[in-house]
Amino acid sequence: MEEINNVEVVPCTESDYLKPFRVHYNQNGTKKSWDFMRTHDVSVLIFNTTSHCFILVKQFRPVYMSEWERIKTQTPQSTEKAEKEAAEAPAQEGQATSEDDSSSQWPPASVGVTYELCAGLVDKPQLSLEEIARQEVLEECGYDVPVSKLKRITSYSGVGVTGSKQTMFYAEVSDDNCVGAGGGEPCEGELIEVVKVPLHEAMTFAYNERIPKTMGVIFSFIWFHNNMSPKYKISTNV
Repeated sequence: MEEINNVEVVPCTESDYLKPFRVHYNQNGTKKSWDFMRTHDVSVLIFNTTSHCFILVKQFRPVYMSEWERIKTQTPQSTEKAEKEAAEAPAQEGQATSEDDSSSQWPPASVGVTYELCAGLVDKPQLSLEEIARQEVLEECGYDVPVSKLKRITSYSGVGVTGSKQTMFYAEVSDDNCVGAGGGEPCEGELIEVVKVPLHEAMTFAYNERIPKTMGVIFSFIWFHNNMSPKYKISTNV
């Protein structure tokens, strides 16, 4: 997962996952426009009642490019330091050089790996949100969860360029529900690592800024602490 090479930045002219739009409108007599991506996702907070841990996924994401941009804008002195640190990084955190500029160092792949809830796009109109969520849990994490066991937490909308809508579910599983290793669909280019976060470490994990994670992870852990942790009578380290 943490070996990234042959990185090339190109324009995105079409995508199976993102649909760009531009909306024009008037606000208080002023003409405005807004560019956005229309997406709809489901996510699932998975709690294993056998081992009392949360099941998350870990994968490489384009947040990597933010670190790349940061390094590009550094002063020569700080760039030299960053390159030295990257060169001394562990072997598994491989790095690649740009073909356009062999002297520029790409940051280690690990800076683009994030912890997330199991999630997926709503791209199957014949299925309900619960059915899509169930499929994602099976494909990404290897747990077979009946639709009836999925509890809807809430839905919310994104702002900025995403314009996305996300619906979040909660699912309790046990080791008996584990029917596979998960990891996503290789035919779709998915490379997912299933990870476990013990319940008693959850809030420490959520607020640790050194651990790259989505806001969905933080929000769902807080939701669990407020709504579910009394049921298990285990401290979540708040």
